[in-house]
Order: sequence, then C-alpha cells, then structure tokens
Amino acid sequence: MKIRFTLIALLLSSVIVAQEKEEKQKDSIQKLDQVLISTQVIFGNKYEAKNRTGSSYYISPEELAKFNYTDINRVLRSVPGVNIYEEDGFGLRPNISLRGTSPERSAKISVMEDGVLIAPAPYSAPAAYYFPSVARMQAVEILKGSSQIQYGPFTTGGAINLVSTQIPNNFQGSLKASYGSFNTGQIHAKLGDSKTNFGYSLEFLNFNSDGFKDLPDGSDTGFDKNDFVAKFRLNSNPEAAIRQAVNFKFQYSDEVSDETYLGLSQEDFDMAPFSRYASSQDDKMTNDHIQFSVSHELEFSKNFRITTDAYYNGFSRNWYKLNDIVFNGDKVSIASVVEDPSAYPDHFAIVNGSSNSDADAILLKANNRRYKSQGVQTKFDIHWAGTNVFHDLEIGLRYHYDEEDRFQWKDGYNIINGEMNLTSAGPGGSDANRISSANAFAGSILYKLKYNKLTLTPGIRYENIVLKREDYGTADFSRSGQNLAVRENNVDIFIPGIGFNYKFNTYTSLYGGVHKGFSPPGNSPDQTSEESINYELGSRFNFKGLRGDVVAFYNDYSNLLGSDLAATGGTGSLDQFNAGEVAVRGLEVLLNYDLLEKNTKFSFPITLGYTFTDTEFLNSFGSDDDLWGEVTEGDELPYIAKHQFNASIGLENKLFELNVNGRFNGSFRTTAGTEKITDENGVTSNFILDFSGKYHINKNLSITGNIINLLDETYAVSRVPAGLRPGHPFGGYAGLEFRF
Repeated sequence: MKIRFTLIALLLSSVIVAQEKEEKQKDSIQKLDQVLISTQVIFGNKYEAKNRTGSSYYISPEELAKFNYTDINRVLRSVPGVNIYEEDGFGLRPNISLRGTSPERSAKISVMEDGVLIAPAPYSAPAAYYFPSVARMQAVEILKGSSQIQYGPFTTGGAINLVSTQIPNNFQGSLKASYGSFNTGQIHAKLGDSKTNFGYSLEFLNFNSDGFKDLPDGSDTGFDKNDFVAKFRLNSNPEAAIRQAVNFKFQYSDEVSDETYLGLSQEDFDMAPFSRYASSQDDKMTNDHIQFSVSHELEFSKNFRITTDAYYNGFSRNWYKLNDIVFNGDKVSIASVVEDPSAYPDHFAIVNGSSNSDADAILLKANNRRYKSQGVQTKFDIHWAGTNVFHDLEIGLRYHYDEEDRFQWKDGYNIINGEMNLTSAGPGGSDANRISSANAFAGSILYKLKYNKLTLTPGIRYENIVLKREDYGTADFSRSGQNLAVRENNVDIFIPGIGFNYKFNTYTSLYGGVHKGFSPPGNSPDQTSEESINYELGSRFNFKGLRGDVVAFYNDYSNLLGSDLAATGGTGSLDQFNAGEVAVRGLEVLLNYDLLEKNTKFSFPITLGYTFTDTEFLNSFGSDDDLWGEVTEGDELPYIAKHQFNASIGLENKLFELNVNGRFNGSFRTTAGTEKITDENGVTSNFILDFSGKYHINKNLSITGNIINLLDETYAVSRVPAGLRPGHPFGGYAGLEFRF
C-alpha cells in the first residue's frame, strides 16, 4: 500500500516540477513520425487508415509510446470492434476476436508481422501460442470490412498487422529500462542508421517478471522472454531510373514461463484469487521462435511497383503442464475437477495438495510441438490517373506451406506433503505422434476507383488449400510408418467483396461494403469451411474539432466452425466442428477531441470508444468443448462481451505527459446460453484504470512511470482452460528512456 501511494506521489510531483520549470527550459521532445513508408504495412499512417473503404484503425508510434504497454490486450482495448479475454495477465498468449469471431487463441483472424502471417501454422494449426512482443512494435494496424480480403486466409472479422521497428533515416538509438511490482523488469535497446545505399537496425528486448500469483512452495509464477531483431537494407541510388531495394530481416525470441492451464474453483477464487494449487508447481512453458525474411522492392516508376517477400518462421514449444488427476483408477481432467470440486473431492484434494497421493496420480502432459511456416508472396501495385479519376490495381499472389509436428507424452507424479515427485516417465510420442500440414495458394485482386468524391474498391480473393494429417500412432515412436493413418481435405474457394467511401466534404464521409467471410476448415475430409456474408455501414466526421467514426456491422454465418482446443477446456485434438448458422451484429463508436486544441503550450486529448456486439446461434447442436457446451437455438456466443467502453484522457506539454486510460469490460458468458450472467456461469463486468506519466529532463532523457490497475480491482478474466483466472492486480513501474 505504501509503495502504491509513493509511486502516485512521485508521478504527481513530477508534473508540479515540470510546470514550474516550463518557462525556464526550452528543450522540446520531437514527436515520433506518424508516417511509416514501407511496403510491409497496410496503411502506414492515420490518413490512409481514415480513407479506407472498410473500417480501419491505426495505432501510431506516438500512441504506443504513451503507455509503453507490453501487453497486446491493453493496446487493443482502445480499438472498437475488438473483443479479448485474457489468460496470464501479461499478454503472452492473447485471445483476440474481431467483430464476434471466436476468440480462442486468436485463431480466426489474420495476424501478421510486417505483412507476413505470423501464427505458428496459420492454415493447419492457427491457434497462436506464439504472439510477437508488442513492446518492440512501432505501430499496430487493424483492418475490418470489405477491403481486408487482401489479407487472408481469415476474412470474416479482419486482420491485425504488427509493424516492427523500421530502419531509421539517420543515425539514432534509444535505451529504455523499467522496473516495478512483482520484480517485473524490461530492457529495450535500439540502434540504426541509413546511408545512401545501405541501412540497418538492431534491437534487443528483455521482459521478465516473478509473476503475481502465489504457489504454496513460494516458487515463481512469472516468465523471462528475450527478443532480438536485425534488419539490413541495400538500395539503389534515389535518382535511379528503376529504384530497387532488398530488405533482410532476422528475428529470434525465447521464453521460459512458469505458466499453467490450472485455474481456481469459484470458492477458492473468492477467497484467494491470486493463489495457485500445489499440483501446478512443475508446470512450465518453454519456446523459441525464429524468423528469416527477404523482401525485394522494384519500383519502375511512381505508378508501378512490385514487391516480393520470401519468409520462414520456425517455432518450437513444450508446455509441460498438469492435465489429469487419477484416484482409485478414475482419471479425470483438471477442467472437470476444478469446475465441480464437490463431485470429485478426492481428486480435488490431490489438486490442491491437501492430501498425499499414490504414484502416477498426477499426470503432466509434455505438449511438445514444432511448427514451420514458409512461403513467397508478391504484390503488384499499378495506379494511374485521368481527369477527376484515379485508378489503383493491386494484385497479390502467395504460395504458403505450414505444418505442426506433435510429439507428446505424459509423465506421472505423486504429491507428498505438498511436494511433487516424478514416479514414471512416458516415452516420447506416446500421447500424440502426428504431423498436420497445409499447402496453400492464394491470389487477390483489389481495384480502387476514385471519381470526384466517390471511391469504390471491388475485389476478389482465391484460396486453394490442401490440408493433410499424417498420424503415426502412439506406439510408432520412430515413425517407421507401419501404422500410418493419413487423411486429407481440399478447399477451393473464391471470396468476393466490395467497399465504398463517399466524401460529402472535407469533414464528413460515408463508407461501407459487403464481403464474404471465410476461415479454413480442418483436415477431416468431411469438414466444410467457415463462411459468412458480412455487411458494414459507417461514417467518419470532424465537427468543430470533434473527430469520430461510427459504424454498424452484421455478420451472417452460414457455417461457424468451433475448434477442440485444450486452451478452452476441450481435449486438445484441434479438430474443428460445424456449429451451423450464427448472426453477429454490432455497433462501433470512436470519438476524439482536444479540449485545449487552440492552446499553444498544452494539449488535453480525450478519446472515447464503445463497442456493442450482439450474437445469436440460429440452430441447436452439442459439443464436447467447454467453450461452447450444449447449444440451443437463440443462445448467445460465449466469451463475447455485449458492451465494452474505453476512455483515455491526457495532458501533454513540452516537458511532461500524463495519461489515464479507463476500460469497462462488459460481462460475458463462458458457455453458450441466454440466462443472466453471474459469477457462477460467466465472467462479470469490471472497470480498470491505468495511468502513465513522463517527465522530459531534456531532449535525450525522460523519466517514465506506469501504474497498471490503479484502483487495484480484483476481477476474473476467464474460466478456461481449467478454472477461474485473475486479471493483473495493482502494479507500479518506473523507468528511464535515453535517446540519441
């Protein structure tokens, strides 16, 4: 408590000191460039985002720098149309939904880094256990609506592109360091330069914490993550008749986190929400990610450009975690035990360590997997103009291959006096031993016609996908193929769309469109794709300094797909199942206003965002996945909040910045249904305040401070994979930023 008030007092005193020194100091902090000139972005700046024919949002470098968030969940909360449920409290494994798509593991949206699909295996196993560190990103782009068919394969909700640090135009660098609650620390270093024909950037990020949850033995519940990125560019002279550039990118990251699938029962969450059960003491995630990419830009003229990217992403992970409890020969999943402890009292006593157990009573699964994602993509961009007419034709082609290699096993433990001991080691491959893969060819054409005040963007996407699974069986550890079972599914589909934007004047425009939504199916031969018809209609306006964006949308699913993920309480097979017809409708509102717009010394920006999402199953079905449960016609989708509200207020000056962000996260149900949402059947609403402050000592050095969950609210964020999970409690962090 004392630490909390001390941090707040320090930040407030910084503001007072800044105000006293304002007239004496003339140093100013250069605002970060809002424009990113790169072929690996969707928009590159706010102006382009505001003039798309589809709903779009650009989180600029300046906006990202306000709060210095390391959690992608907190970054995206400010964007209308985004639904999220948290998992670990630090954003390591987000669950993101755009316009009511299934949020589980962000598997139903196209997630990219620098224009390249970044999920471990986006076609064959899209559940994103890897997510890039947002702390090293320079911008975040979110695209929804008809014009996002360029960025498949997932075209229902939208696409998110994370723009990594760009090579600077001149020599510069920075060093950030922060430290705070739960021994959470961050070091972020960047260095780069550009010459006439050469440019480079080097970047290192370390983010670590002891964690805010408590194990009975006092072990850490946090993580340690490292990121390294190197970029090099070779380019022709600026005055060359045909301009060319070759960009090389290398990225490597590794992570060790003491994270578990095991949450808490309702009773234990009410008593001690930040505790963890003794049987999760050996749970650990280890992973590493590597990326190589080469991009060639060929600019024949200002009107014709060809860009080609070749990329490789490799991801290895082993999440060693509690999976089942055995008592008297009765094996029960941890999700079932924690959901209803009274039905399994002896199993639950083993889970919480209150009683000693027999050998192999605790089964830990080594979810050992390797992923590969590689491909080549080319984009042709041609534009020309006539009298009052502008034309732009963008043609994209991509060949892509990805695979998920599962080689998993289970180990047995007992628990004696609260300490776990290995009692049997399972052979590798004895739990799962298979490879799922996908070969995909995609092509897209988007034509932009601008005539006076009207812009039209008709387009079409084509996807040809071969999904395959080779199962060697749990007895063929050497993969000789003697019991090999193979299945295959083929997809061939066209995905059309059209959008429009009409500018009534400089301040007001109307936009909208209709497009086909698509998500690839699984590798079962009888599995059909997820398909929908999506509509949107919106307006962007600027009325006496009040800038806004209001859009209504309606997604009409003819076939929604669910996935059997362990992360949502399922078996973890990743098999998809048809959920039938679903309607998702909603409203997104974003308002911006600067109360001191005419003041030359201060700015006082206010941003308000609201999302309304209404969902409805139009048929009945049953599933074994705890995220869905038994579904009756008329039920609402789980894990989609009906109401979300975000507000941010800032006070900025040459010498200091103060920012407060408040988020109201509406309640959501955790299984499909229509009954009132309570603590017993869902996750109730919460309101969370975050605070950040900066004091600029001079143009090179700044003091920073952040407070997460300023009001120290205790709240639940999820009931999956196995029990209730808390959100991040109060956390105070202070640091320094040095620029040169």
